[in-house]
Amino acid sequence: MTGNSGNTANTAGAEHDQQGPRHKRDLTRRKVVVAGAGAAVAVGAGGALAAGAFAGEKGGNKPKAAASASAGEVCYKLTSETTEGPYYIDADKLRQDITEDKEGIPLTLALKVIDSETCKPIANAAVDVWHCDALGIYSGYESLSTGGGGGAPTDAPSGTPTGTPTDVPTGTPTGEPPSGGGGGGGHEEPTDDERYLRGTWKTDRQGRVTFKTIFPGWYRGRTVHIHTKVHVNGEWTDAGYEGGNTCHTGQFFFDEESVLASAEVEPYSTSTTERTTLTEDTIYDQSGVQGGLLKLKYNKKNIAKGVVGSITMGVEPDATHDGTDDAVQPGASETASAEASASSS
Repeated sequence: MTGNSGNTANTAGAEHDQQGPRHKRDLTRRKVVVAGAGAAVAVGAGGALAAGAFAGEKGGNKPKAAASASAGEVCYKLTSETTEGPYYIDADKLRQDITEDKEGIPLTLALKVIDSETCKPIANAAVDVWHCDALGIYSGYESLSTGGGGGAPTDAPSGTPTGTPTDVPTGTPTGEPPSGGGGGGGHEEPTDDERYLRGTWKTDRQGRVTFKTIFPGWYRGRTVHIHTKVHVNGEWTDAGYEGGNTCHTGQFFFDEESVLASAEVEPYSTSTTERTTLTEDTIYDQSGVQGGLLKLKYNKKNIAKGVVGSITMGVEPDATHDGTDDAVQPGASETASAEASASSS
């Protein structure tokens, strides 16, 4: 992992590029520089909510299931590998609270990493998460991902909606076109120094790690999602995390009920971008938890109060899955969108 606390120039990572960007040719040298004294931000109340999330993930409320991969815990299947995306920035922020000043529904992301064969938790793994904001904008790429709020992009002809059909390219792309292992463009170099909604943290002895963020928005061609990577077999040093291999590259997804509820809350409700549903998305493989579908807990009458999303990732510790080996291939509509857009995420 390479990078610094804010404006790193080494921005390896590419969501579905199979050409082999720099960081994939140097997977044995990864380093994170701690982002100042405030890097380890406490999760607080959200963390307390997350404590029992893993038990709920299995359809029950037994806290024992969350504590460890005990003899009674059902072993998870290997979690689906997906495309990395062009908006990955390699381990730029070592922190748990990745919100910064972004507005949106509070989201506590409670993750657990286990060996898919033994069910044993994987401690001290480095977990990356990154996603767009409530209006579909990615930090580091604000000029490329204009999102869906406030009407047309500034460089688009007057009156042009942000939800322009994919076969009529107009102005700046609204974000990541839906593309699998072979579709549309590779890694994009960052266009700005913003790094909100991105972070890396290590798993504890039970393989758990928690992030504090916001519920993601959406953009043209993709359902609501969060990106993730898991790095293992490396070493945490004073400088951060070094060496090892990327054993998992995936995405987390949200059920339609939660997304529809979020769309009623500002600033999500101001988006004018047509939304891709979970069943329409060509990256999500429709396999539930195995495919990255989060177990969500929130007040059904008031989602604005906050959401806890949890999932257990079953990974292959000795394998390398850096985002170029996913089996999902782009369909005709994806390819059209990718060709109509110069970038993707």
